[in-house]
Amino acid sequence: MEYVYFLGNASLILRVINYFETMTFLKSASLTVIHQINGWVIRIKIPLVLSFQEDCNIKAFLTELGTPYNPGVRLEIVFWSLDMGDSPVRVMRNYRVAIVSHGKPDLDRIEIFRQEFTRGLGYQPETFA
Repeated sequence: MEYVYFLGNASLILRVINYFETMTFLKSASLTVIHQINGWVIRIKIPLVLSFQEDCNIKAFLTELGTPYNPGVRLEIVFWSLDMGDSPVRVMRNYRVAIVSHGKPDLDRIEIFRQEFTRGLGYQPETFA
């Protein structure tokens, strides 16, 4: 099962990661976080078939925070490359995307990216709130 959503800012991404940590049926899931200029794309890939109720719960939670996202061809290729085992650094270089996290959810990666990006710009963009 796979869920792809667009979220407006980093604090919403952190809420998704916290949700991940509390739900036992998501322990085997993979999370990919991509930063775009206007927000964040998050893909949750679950290798198991979830129950109807679990599926509804995830969709309801994600819909409260963001909107379902249909990635274009370029992002589909990015996700496919990551699934095939390409390193995130190689995928970023080849497709010019900012992959902040891939694999197990990691709050620290999001925070470090947020701090470094903000330090480089000299101010905090709205999507980093």
